[in-house]
Amino acid sequence: MNLIQRSAAAVFIAGGLLAAGLAAASQCPAHYVDGRAPDILNPKMEAATTELCYGVFGVMHSGVTRTPLWSAEHLTVDNLADAKDLSRENSFHAEQRLPANGRAELADYARSGYDRGHMAPNADMPDRATQRESFTLANMVPQDSEINRHLWAGIEGVVRGMAKKEGNLYVLTGPAFIGGNLQKVGRVLVPTHLYKLVYSPRQRAGGAYFVENKAGASYQTMTVAQLENRIGINLLPSLSPREKQVMLRLPNVRQRKERNK
Repeated sequence: MNLIQRSAAAVFIAGGLLAAGLAAASQCPAHYVDGRAPDILNPKMEAATTELCYGVFGVMHSGVTRTPLWSAEHLTVDNLADAKDLSRENSFHAEQRLPANGRAELADYARSGYDRGHMAPNADMPDRATQRESFTLANMVPQDSEINRHLWAGIEGVVRGMAKKEGNLYVLTGPAFIGGNLQKVGRVLVPTHLYKLVYSPRQRAGGAYFVENKAGASYQTMTVAQLENRIGINLLPSLSPREKQVMLRLPNVRQRKERNK
């Protein structure tokens, strides 16, 4: 290969890398810290992924698990004020933007014993349009009903309270699939754990709640770095390793008796 050929090859490779970088950029950066979506570190998790953008949240959907890998929100005081006066209208539906062989259907959850658990919560949605978007199955995982309706509802309420005090928060919520003994409902993989990562721009610090997806489980809190190591996703790629070790103070959570998720 002569000098001209080597130069052309270098340009081609650099262009390919640049194109890949652009392809990996989020279509809805407003939902993410510094506009940067998470990076999937485990190559097996990257298969059949599709980014979906909605009014006030974004989803990275997996056609393998048929669940989101995460749902991302920029949670603001104004949106929460509007959401507070909005009654709940259930409108669970399959996501038509996804291929039929890679998405969850209502039949997958029917008589499964699991709730269709929101990742970006209905109670965060400021209007009817975004509320309906939150009921897409692309924003759902099979969730233990006791956890979903009590402990998880308490975590969601605490995070909303934090957002009101902080002014705004970035929140990433998703499932974890840990171990080799995984189950399915229909064609949908059941997560072993769930996480909710909270990042405060004002304090430049984050932290996460981590819950096993089974009745009677309690929650753990951990740093961003600890959570990332558990799930194999670089959730906040714009932060340095040192910043990821700084723990945001997370309030204690009481289980809710009623839920308006």
